Amino acid sequence: MTTTGTPVREPQGWRGVAAENRDDLPENVSLLLRTRSRRLLGDLLRPHKKAIALLVAIILVSNAAGLAIPYLVKVGIDSGIPPMLRGQGSGSLLTVVAVILTAALVQAFTRQVFLKLSGKIGQGILLELRRRVFDHFQRLSLSFHERYTSGRVISRLTSDVEAIAELLQSGFDSIVTAVLTLVGTAVLLIVLDVHLGLVALIPLPVLLLFTRWFRRESSLVYRRTREAVALVIVHFVESMTGIRAVQAFRREPRNQEIFEELNENYRLANRQSMRLVALFMPGVKLIGNVTVAAVLLYGGWLAFQDEVTVGVLAAFLLYLRQFYEPMQEISQFYNTLQSAGAALEKLSGVLEEEPEVAEPAQPVPLPRVAGEVRFEGVEFSYVKEMPILPRLDLVVPAGQTVAVVGATGAGKTTLAKLIARFYDPTAGRVLLDGVNLRDLDEEALRRAVVMVTQENFLFSGTVADNIRFGRPGASMAEVVAAAEAIGAHEFISGLPEGYETEVGKRGGRMSAGQRQLVAFARAFLADPAVLILDEATSSLDVPSERLVQRALRTILADRTALIIAHRLSTVEIAERVLVMEAGRIVEDGPPALLVAGSGRYAGLHRAWLESLA
Repeated sequence: MTTTGTPVREPQGWRGVAAENRDDLPENVSLLLRTRSRRLLGDLLRPHKKAIALLVAIILVSNAAGLAIPYLVKVGIDSGIPPMLRGQGSGSLLTVVAVILTAALVQAFTRQVFLKLSGKIGQGILLELRRRVFDHFQRLSLSFHERYTSGRVISRLTSDVEAIAELLQSGFDSIVTAVLTLVGTAVLLIVLDVHLGLVALIPLPVLLLFTRWFRRESSLVYRRTREAVALVIVHFVESMTGIRAVQAFRREPRNQEIFEELNENYRLANRQSMRLVALFMPGVKLIGNVTVAAVLLYGGWLAFQDEVTVGVLAAFLLYLRQFYEPMQEISQFYNTLQSAGAALEKLSGVLEEEPEVAEPAQPVPLPRVAGEVRFEGVEFSYVKEMPILPRLDLVVPAGQTVAVVGATGAGKTTLAKLIARFYDPTAGRVLLDGVNLRDLDEEALRRAVVMVTQENFLFSGTVADNIRFGRPGASMAEVVAAAEAIGAHEFISGLPEGYETEVGKRGGRMSAGQRQLVAFARAFLADPAVLILDEATSSLDVPSERLVQRALRTILADRTALIIAHRLSTVEIAERVLVMEAGRIVEDGPPALLVAGSGRYAGLHRAWLESLA
């Protein structure tokens, strides 16, 4: 689906059900998606087997009590009323009435138990589903999140889970009751009177064909509805997330146009589904009413011929009402089922997605990390046949501070991402203290290697909470010590509530320099052996940069550091400089030695000095 002027697309490919519109997928792929969703549903239901078996027993008792009432009405009319008319008392009728009341009480009680238990099971399933999805999204590799938009992620955890919730909360109850009522009623109609039963069931093939048509059409419509609502959520989330850029570039009118078109598509998809329901439900009711009229006419003639009793005819009419009402419930259930089925396919696809950076089956421990980083014949590309690093060999001794400079696209940030193992190399190995990163336990790697980026994310909460992010169990004294070490204590103490001050959305209540100092305090408290600074000062003004640079000298002491920077003022604190070009290291040496030469770094240094003049 696209909007005028601006296409709105999912990432290419069906893997992970990233593409919402699956109507055009090959049949084998559609079958795979359905198999995945059934497997996921089976996994979710498996822990509740015993409770579900109890539910089935309860609903059988409830339906048996409900189905008994029309038959008891028949007994009351045929066997309870005639003795009263003959003056033989009302004992028989009162007995039947008492049994009817007992059946009604049993039905009400079992119904209550059923709803409580089914609600408990449903909420347990939803709790597990949300837990799985959230946990899996966190474990998926960075490459997945770079192609799978935040709006899609939110759609999976909100509208898709809610669609399944609706199925579990009301759909399961409706379909079980409806199916048992249909089967039980059909059997009782034949038992009561074969001829009348056959007349009552003659419209059944027509009804089944009508239902089959509705099922096929609604399946397509509900997939389009899920696609449409996902696109609405995506656009809304991305517009609100990028609200600064939206307002800065006066993008509001265009965003509104896109939103209105997406919203209109969603409205049209819903309207089409409502049209199907508006055709199906009255159609079922019409078939039911015509059947009642035919049974009443034929049954009345049989009663006039004394071939059936009035009680049997009354029971038939009551049973017919029970028989056709569930058809409408089934149609409503099928609407819910289609919506939940489409949602379940997408969720199961995401849960089937394997992290591209996978944890090792037998991780190698790192009891003490020195911090030596080594690249051996490393090749890497984000897209096939477009190498970013053609072949790289590099050794960074433990405790050395290395600056990496070069033009945009030279491969500097890719180098950092490989050390942090956000990606694995296409070929070759990245080693930490002689151990391949692929063999390291992920938790150990995250403790050993920390990356501070240009725009560090501050989470909702206090300043102290954000500093503790890498070490949630750190005491307040340790938090304050980390802030003092990198020079952030003074400005934090000056905040309205000090360390307990709420940072606001993404740290919006702080300046860029203050946010970066909080990020450095977070990294200092985490105490990694290897620290990567990716353009950590490029967005700061000169006073803020000087403040941050003082913090850098503290945070880089006694640890391996990789500094990626465009500003050469940041590079001055490095012991070694790497100049990268087209994924290759073209210069390597101490800053003073490179400046004294005539290579690329010397040219960059001269240009920087001229810019300061």
